Parts: sequence; C-alpha cells; structure tokens
Amino acid sequence: MEIVSIGNQTITEFVLLGFYETAELHLLFFIVFTLIYTSIIIGNMLIIVAVVSSQRLHTPMYFFLANLSFLEILYTSTVVPKMLEGFLQEAAISLAGCLLQFFIFGSLATAECFMLAVMAYDRYLAICYPLRYPLLMGPRWCLGLAVIAWLSAFMVGELIVALMAQLRFCGPNHIDHFYCDFMPLMGLACSDSSIAQMTTFILSVVCLTVPFGLILTSYARIVVAVLRVPAGASRRKAFSTCSSHLAVVSTFYGTLIVLYIAPSAVHSQLLSKVFALLYTVVTPLFNPVIYTLRKKEVHQALWRLLYIKQTETLD
Repeated sequence: MEIVSIGNQTITEFVLLGFYETAELHLLFFIVFTLIYTSIIIGNMLIIVAVVSSQRLHTPMYFFLANLSFLEILYTSTVVPKMLEGFLQEAAISLAGCLLQFFIFGSLATAECFMLAVMAYDRYLAICYPLRYPLLMGPRWCLGLAVIAWLSAFMVGELIVALMAQLRFCGPNHIDHFYCDFMPLMGLACSDSSIAQMTTFILSVVCLTVPFGLILTSYARIVVAVLRVPAGASRRKAFSTCSSHLAVVSTFYGTLIVLYIAPSAVHSQLLSKVFALLYTVVTPLFNPVIYTLRKKEVHQALWRLLYIKQTETLD
C-alpha cells in the first residue's frame, strides 16, 4: 500500500467528517446512538446466550439466528464506535486502518446478505417440506451453509480491498462520511480506480441481487403454502411474521442496492449518510426483535437461565 506525499506533507491518516452538517446536534446524536448501540449489543448477546445455553434451541433456525446475532455485533462494532467518536471530537483514522475498517465492514455486510438468504431458505424448507426438513437441513448441511456464507463474504471483501490498496490517495484527506465507505474513498484516489469500481459494482450486483432474489422466492413460496392453510390464527401469525421479516430485509437490501449499485440515485452526501444509517444501525437494532426476541422459546430459555443464576446465587 502506497502513502503519497503532497508537497512536503505526507498523508498518513484520514479524517472522518461524519455529520458535520448538523454539528449543533452532535451531543444529542451521541446519546441516541450510544443507546442504540448498547441495545444492539445487549439484544444480540441475549440471543447468543439463549441459543447456546438451551438444548431446545439447538435447531437449524436458531443456529442461523445465533450466527446472525454474532455477525450483527461485529458489524456494528466496526462502524459505530468511530461514528460516536466523531460526535465528540475529530475522528482520525490511518490509511491502513481505513482499508481495514472497510474490509471488515464490507465482508460482514456481505456475510449478512448471504446469511439472510440462508435463513429464508431454511424457513422455506421447514414450512413447505416439514416431513423432509430434518433430512434436508441436517447438522452438517447447516454448518456447511454457515461456513460458506462467512468464507465467501470475506473472500469478496479481500478482493475489493486488495484492489483499493493498489490506488494512490493524494488528498484531500477528509472523508465525507462517518466510516470508510467505498465511494467516498474512491473520490480521494488520484490514480485510475476504474478496475476497483467495476469489480465492486459486479460483485455488489451478484452479492445483493442473487440473495435478495432467493429471499423473495422463498417467501413467495411460503405465502403460497400458507394460503393453503384454513383461515385462522395460524395463517395470521404466518403472514405477520413474513411481512415483518420482509420489511427489515427490504430495508437492508434496498439501501445497499441504492448506494452500491445505483449511487447516482442519491443526490446528496447527507442523504447517502442517512441511507447508510439504515443498514449500519437501524436493521441491526430491529433484527433481534423481529427474528428472535419475540419468540416464546427464547423467552423461556432466558427466564430459565435467569432462574438458574438466581438459584446459584442464593445457594
């Protein structure tokens, strides 16, 4: 990776401008996003603890949900702490740190795209093929799908960052964003970034549209299967679950598609940052609630764990 000089000055770090347009609201933003970040960490940690501690939750669905929760913790922790720092003071980050942040964040975002598709496929098999489900989604297949989602995502991130590391960054060293995102960084490159941009565009199309298409197909087939069930509480519950899942998934994929496949549709950098908040903060906040914390089995597992801890303390 090359460090480039401008005159007698050498660029060794970037400054993340964050939401400099609303400086008067920075203290309020710091408090709000600190509370949101804390909620994300606690919510996802509760899910992981519940799944690990309860034998009843050792099923494919909860295995994938625990993976998603672990992913969400890493995902938000890559971006939000630096964003919070920017609300209090100038947030500086080294060139190597900037590329590392994008690598980790981009890889985890891609992994979430794949994991959400795997979870939708799992629900499709469970609802449409209930008798064959234990065979179709056995332990080895579950583990294999999770490993493929994680490894393939980090391979995609590694390829993009390897191309970015070949670029020369001549300045200015101010990144108009709250984290090291791809397009703001490309705007600071003074060497030809066409290969990196084209590769990222192609990979974005594949990694976003294919999983999203699989999710829509899975839920369409689930809806068809549910419509065959006589009207009643079960059908209403199924439709409520599907609609809430699709709302969160559509927000996540929709904002990523707009920012990485059709960035020209966003006409201001402030709007781009607001869109980025949807997939960096909002969906990680709602995912634990929508997918897991509303489920009775999780409530029972957490209450049982709390009761055991209280009993051990009294003894």
